[in-house]
Amino acid sequence: MRSLLGDHLLQRLQQDAEGTLHQRLFRCLRSAIVEGVLQPKTRLPASRDLAGEIHVSRNTVLTAYEQLQAEGYVEARTGHGTWVAEKLPEAFLNSQKKKAQPHLQQPLRRDYTLSNRGASLMGYAAASPHQWGAFVPGAPDVTEFPHHIFSRIQARLSREPDINRLIYSNAGGCVELRSALADYLRVARSVQCDVDQIIITEGIHQGIDLVSRALSDIGDHVWIEDPAYWGMRNTLRINGLHLRPMPVDIEGIIPEDNPKQAPKLIFVTPSHQYPLGSHLSLARRKQLLNIARQHGSWIIEDDYDSEFRFSGQPYPSLQGLEPEAPVIYMGTFSKTIYPALRIGYLVVPKPLFSPLRIVAAELYRGGHLLVQKALAEFIREGHYEAHIRRMRLLYGKRRSFLIDLIYRYLGKDFLHEYDEASGLHLVMKLPTYCDDVAIAAKALERGVKVRPLSQYYMQSHARAQRGLLMGFACVDEKDMVMAFGVLLQCLREAGVPTLN
Repeated sequence: MRSLLGDHLLQRLQQDAEGTLHQRLFRCLRSAIVEGVLQPKTRLPASRDLAGEIHVSRNTVLTAYEQLQAEGYVEARTGHGTWVAEKLPEAFLNSQKKKAQPHLQQPLRRDYTLSNRGASLMGYAAASPHQWGAFVPGAPDVTEFPHHIFSRIQARLSREPDINRLIYSNAGGCVELRSALADYLRVARSVQCDVDQIIITEGIHQGIDLVSRALSDIGDHVWIEDPAYWGMRNTLRINGLHLRPMPVDIEGIIPEDNPKQAPKLIFVTPSHQYPLGSHLSLARRKQLLNIARQHGSWIIEDDYDSEFRFSGQPYPSLQGLEPEAPVIYMGTFSKTIYPALRIGYLVVPKPLFSPLRIVAAELYRGGHLLVQKALAEFIREGHYEAHIRRMRLLYGKRRSFLIDLIYRYLGKDFLHEYDEASGLHLVMKLPTYCDDVAIAAKALERGVKVRPLSQYYMQSHARAQRGLLMGFACVDEKDMVMAFGVLLQCLREAGVPTLN
């Protein structure tokens, strides 16, 4: 069997046809070294082995190796083979050339530009490279997941995998996972569904993309909450939809009863408004359903963080409020298990299941079926529900600890009034004169990761509330105290009054 280097040399030898064979081989090997195909301190194949791979005599390879060594590209170590030199001759020659020709004109480079919509997306991009630590909003404590149990299930399934789980799928996802989800959602979230209404996606972003492409056209109007999740806004933008930001109060989104332009889609987070935390009241839920029925709109319910409610009774889903509701329900395992799992789901009305399943297969190609089957068994065996119960207690304790810090050092007025004791983050309110973007940037320089509330608004920055999103789920109490102390210093430097 040929090595990758053997394949590379055979291709290069076909392109270099001048001179003797050992000269051609020398030039090909030298180019591979200079271009980084062969990295410094890499051992070259034995001359006999390489000769057999590229179908030349051993003497041809030995002659090429000797010339490489003579010119300083390789080093021969007695009893240890031939190795690429750590410092190449080009390094010295290039430095001398720069000294001799300091004004050498650089070659012209082509400009690489994105499309208008690509450039627009870049202009709104907000995904943070910081996804762990104090106080990253929405980050679960991935260290607390029972990885040993999940790995054991995966290992068992991988030993004798079903062929159908190793090929492309257009079934809307693993049927066992869809069935387990249907049973779970009916009980835990009062969702009206069965297995033939669930489509598995790779997270919420793919679900939003699928729904917006399949159920709306370029230029259609879409209602979104303001403030709202930036990832949802950007996905809708790049799909060419016209975003209509709707204000939010303590009862959730404030819809418009007689809109001049009817919305095709209405995106809401009714159980825990993101990012402010309010709960969509029953009156507003009925109002939204009436508007959707009247105008032929679809309500997209993102049931964000619904599993983590720390006081009172959990709110049932909007989808299950009325029979045949014009609602598409979205969920994910990113917060309950871990984000890198990349498994989410849609619950759609039965007439939409087949067309959306086909669109999903055309756009994305189904996969990860072994992982989906493992997750199905994880749910069926009761591990998922047990994990959520345990994490609810842990997150509730950490949330209370963070609130105590805010009360002790800032006062109760700094906790946002829409807080509903749920989710994986809370909002610290700031005085209107504060620049929350600057405060967040200063905190990040010192290792504390908060997100400015004002950046979640579509409306003008002047009208946006000032505050900081603070995730508490992945931070233990000891680290929380230290990080909060750093944040307090940033607030003091910004002129925010503190109690201690």
